Amino acid sequence: SVLAGVFVLAVLAAGVVPARAQARGVMADLVKDVTEVEGKIVGLANAIPESAWAWRPAPGVRTVAEVFTHVAADNYFFPAAFGTATPAGVGISGTDYKTVTAYEGRARTRAEVIAEVQKSFAFMKDAMTKTNPTTVEAPMKMFGQATTAQATWISATTHLHEHLGQLIAYARGNKVVPPWSK
Repeated sequence: SVLAGVFVLAVLAAGVVPARAQARGVMADLVKDVTEVEGKIVGLANAIPESAWAWRPAPGVRTVAEVFTHVAADNYFFPAAFGTATPAGVGISGTDYKTVTAYEGRARTRAEVIAEVQKSFAFMKDAMTKTNPTTVEAPMKMFGQATTAQATWISATTHLHEHLGQLIAYARGNKVVPPWSK
């Protein structure tokens, strides 16, 4: 109707459209991809029974719980590397990877790990959404290497895919079918 069209135009003119709805370009594509990976990782976290969370495929390799915790830790670490302060109690610094190791070493229940994974994805996607598209190719240092914000966010996204594949293998090793492939 005409009234609905006027309302949409008024909202657009007022600049009230959420940032994610306005996002375009590589960062919008990466946020969309991270959202899809999040659904699968959280789905696996809920599907793998608690009895399998201490399982590891070999000595010296992360357990199921440790992989989920690592995903949460790096979801906090990457934005922190851009200077975004992590939420209270997380304690991860973007300049000291030892803070990630300390975060990963904390004892947590399965429910707490799943909650942290969810919070960490929200934190990372918010930071990604706030990345200025006009400076996405600006130089920066990550792990002591010259890179760009865009390359760093791509690395963060591919890192998630690496651990999604790992978690799929862990799930299958525990006779758990990934929820989206049933």
